[in-house]
Amino acid sequence: MNESELSSARATTLSQKLSNGDISPLELMDATISRIEAVNPLINALPILCLEKAREQARAMTVAGRNPDVDGPLWGLPLAVKDYNDLAGAVTTYGSPLFAGNVPQRSDATGAKLQASGAIPVGKSNVPEWAGAHTFNPVFGHTLNPWDSGVSAGGSSGGSGAALAAGMVPLATGNDLGGSLRVPASFNSVVGLRPGPGRVPRGARHPAFDTLWVEGPMGRCVADVALMLDGGAGCDITDPLSFPHNGDRFLDALEHTEMPKRVAFSADLGVVLMEDEVASICESAAERFSEIGAHVDHLTPDFSGAIEAFQTLRGVLIAQMMESTLKEHRHQIAPEIIWNIEKGLEVTNAQLLDAERVRSRIYRTMEAFFERYDLLLCPTVSVPPFPKDQRYVEFIAGQPTKTYIDWIAITFAITMTSCPALSLPAGFTKAGLPVGLQVIGPPRGEAALLRASHRMEEVLGLSDQVPLNPRPA
Repeated sequence: MNESELSSARATTLSQKLSNGDISPLELMDATISRIEAVNPLINALPILCLEKAREQARAMTVAGRNPDVDGPLWGLPLAVKDYNDLAGAVTTYGSPLFAGNVPQRSDATGAKLQASGAIPVGKSNVPEWAGAHTFNPVFGHTLNPWDSGVSAGGSSGGSGAALAAGMVPLATGNDLGGSLRVPASFNSVVGLRPGPGRVPRGARHPAFDTLWVEGPMGRCVADVALMLDGGAGCDITDPLSFPHNGDRFLDALEHTEMPKRVAFSADLGVVLMEDEVASICESAAERFSEIGAHVDHLTPDFSGAIEAFQTLRGVLIAQMMESTLKEHRHQIAPEIIWNIEKGLEVTNAQLLDAERVRSRIYRTMEAFFERYDLLLCPTVSVPPFPKDQRYVEFIAGQPTKTYIDWIAITFAITMTSCPALSLPAGFTKAGLPVGLQVIGPPRGEAALLRASHRMEEVLGLSDQVPLNPRPA
């Protein structure tokens, strides 16, 4: 394979060729480095690079050769690590100038598991400052969307999504509190999976018993995401919610023939504003589930109260993580994050109790829903990618937003269910901007969710449209 073919190949294809000895880790790494050096300056997706170290690791793997009894499923595959994840020996900023010189001595549980599975980190992918859904920060600036450099790449895993779409890496880490993995997957026309809590171990920086923030895989197709989940799932002592995966490999599960019999589509979950063009594209994609044998209903489970409850719980989580940072460095924190922290600090006991009651009710609602349906479908984001110079979306379908994260409310409504959710490329707007369909499965149902999404990916036929050369605004 030549350099261009290696950059455009799927992770699953590369993994097979590495196993067969058709290519070496060093050959793949050299092609990856060449692509990064050519494209990264155009979109700023990977502002922190460790290419020399990655090449040395690839060289050592090439010399040693692969031992199938020892080496993990990601052996030799280049990986972008999100700048919210600690990576040993690499600057890790969390998008904040407070940590511009921070170099962790150890990788967090997420990165360490992937490295133990054979993945080779090539750099850190750009993020918003601390949290958010639009990737820009005062340390490294904006990440540009490869489909149109004038629009947002989404966030907070925007650097990961853009790096995948531009063919710089075959795999990238993401994490997701209220949509931070799913939103950039939608905006960059790649695939992102938010697993259920505990499926992928998290680092010690997160509150130990929080169940809102999860780590998950991102790739250019569903099979690549399944492969990365095989490498990243499991138990780690630093995460008390993590658990061993004892079932079939997720990649193998894609080959099973069982498909969903009944699915339901909702354009807005009954709780959010939605742009008509986005809703129409997602509805058309949802209707095509009939082509894999599923009956498609239009039905909305009861998500009443989900948005307000999530805002409360999210605020408490951010305050728990950042109260001391606010006290010591208030003038060096983005105003949106200050708003989040203060919102959490002001939550009353009654508000917290009510939020937890809403969350429990929504889970029970979904439990009943999945007795009748195999999947829930809805748009991933209320809007297509918006101009990058906007800090956030101020209007949806002509209606003003109340907060800076209203435009991703449909993803954090799903966060409240604790169900695995995948953003699948669904189509493009008239302006040529990507739109994602959110596919939600039952609790602990990642394997069936990936299998159905893999089959639908073939039906929709969009996965081969990336990588692409970055387009100007």
